[in-house]
Amino acid sequence: MTRLTLRHYIIVAVSIFVLFLPGRASLPPLDRDEPRYMEATAQMLHSGDYVDVRFLDQPRYLQPAGIYWLEAAAVSLTGMRDAHATWPYRIPSLLAVTAAGVLTAWMGAALFGPVSGLLAAALLAVSVLMTAEGRMATIDTTLLLSILLAQCGLLRAYLDRERDLPTPLAAALLYWTALGCGLMLKGPVVLIPGFGTPIALALIERRTDWWRRLRPAWGWLVMLAIVVPWCVAIGVVSHGDFYSRAVGHNFLGKVASGQESHGLPPGYHLLAFAIAFWPGSLFAAMALPFVWQQRHQPPVRFLICWIVPHWLMFEAIATKLPHYVLPTYPAIAILTAAAIVSMPEGWRWPQSLWGRGLLSAYGVIWFGVGSVLALAGPVLLWRMEGIMSPAAMTITAGALPLLMAAALLLVRGAVLQAVMASIAAAVIIHVGLFLAVIPKLETIWLSPRLATLVAEHRPCPATMVASVSDSEPSLVFLLGQDTKLMRPELAAGFLRQYGKCALVLVGSKDLPAFEGGLEHDDLHVRRLGMASGLNYSTGKHLEIGLYGLQP
Repeated sequence: MTRLTLRHYIIVAVSIFVLFLPGRASLPPLDRDEPRYMEATAQMLHSGDYVDVRFLDQPRYLQPAGIYWLEAAAVSLTGMRDAHATWPYRIPSLLAVTAAGVLTAWMGAALFGPVSGLLAAALLAVSVLMTAEGRMATIDTTLLLSILLAQCGLLRAYLDRERDLPTPLAAALLYWTALGCGLMLKGPVVLIPGFGTPIALALIERRTDWWRRLRPAWGWLVMLAIVVPWCVAIGVVSHGDFYSRAVGHNFLGKVASGQESHGLPPGYHLLAFAIAFWPGSLFAAMALPFVWQQRHQPPVRFLICWIVPHWLMFEAIATKLPHYVLPTYPAIAILTAAAIVSMPEGWRWPQSLWGRGLLSAYGVIWFGVGSVLALAGPVLLWRMEGIMSPAAMTITAGALPLLMAAALLLVRGAVLQAVMASIAAAVIIHVGLFLAVIPKLETIWLSPRLATLVAEHRPCPATMVASVSDSEPSLVFLLGQDTKLMRPELAAGFLRQYGKCALVLVGSKDLPAFEGGLEHDDLHVRRLGMASGLNYSTGKHLEIGLYGLQP
């Protein structure tokens, strides 16, 4: 195979699309970020205001409106505007993760050949972090797609310089348009890899001639033309409040201090990589000698200059979450695949004792992570639900032998066969977990059961619901934008205001305060039902009752 054809790219796209389908409709909203995006989009559709993004009655000034527009378009096109279904909101992430795999295959093939491109796409698609982010209606996979499109424009110009070929106008338009779309998705974050890669290359090569191929004299106007109209509109509507919150609090706040208990020291992303890029993490570590030896070659240099600035930036800032370095994963996958393909005679262990020791220890961690993932399904169902699931046990039965085979092949130096076995194990694990395990963990899906309880006892067509013990965004999305979140002592006043058309969700710990308010207002209620479960966002077990006024 000398190059990838359209048929190969279609196969890659269909394979990734099918791989990411399980769980898309069966999974409830995943607290806490995903339902915030969903509910803000639902309110955007309901109000018809596509500039001022809101969650309940509060402005959601964290990033521009691009992701909400994409989700709103998906929901509208599917005719699900009035439903509280999750899958329409997840369509943009499904399409983005599919396109990201295809672009990774193209870039890998352009740099190192078709086999490297296909293997890189597979490593990216089955990585744990991509598997999680690609199933949620959040911003990260769509941002990744914008970054990949920009990097494709950069790569085309870079390779054209190496081959002494003219760079077409389309490459420049792709680069600047992708940056503009990235700005509409998450603001200046897209510029870290978008500008960081050419700046790093310029510092290393001490030349910038290829940069002029992207028409920077006017290209930046294309980028600004995409984002400036909305920036002006939101500035007027919010009276400047968007910029003080999005830039001053959200963006700069994350740089200076750990927001929402996510402050961690430098090195966090390197440690998390063992899990986040699994099963490719061990093979990426094994690829380091290849990367070092080939660091002066233009393809490797380009990818290093893509990875290093972005990675160092997010190791340096105070707030750390695993998905912050997701934009580097395609480049890591390509380098890993290139290293594997370059070992036709088998891989050799490092000659130094410390190198063997480090890699062996990392291999043990890698196998441990895979074993935990393979065993997680039946163990979770048994511990949390008391279920012995044959479907969940097939995950273990299918994945563990493949992991053991991969480990044995690695010891023998058959790296390509080992990576194929581990990719197959990852597919079994991911598909099995999202099909047979996670949707059945009723204990952690408290919000859907509370929403069902409300639907079963809704006294009026326009019932008003207040929650005093569960403020998770998933509950708000499932109940609708009229849901009230309040303290228990205020719930009695809510019942008095809305009368027989009001329902209140109260947890056992807040029941005394709720009953005290009822006595003060001389109100009498009845409990209509009860649901209990684990709030996985806080780790607390909750028992929540549904209350309405006595007839």
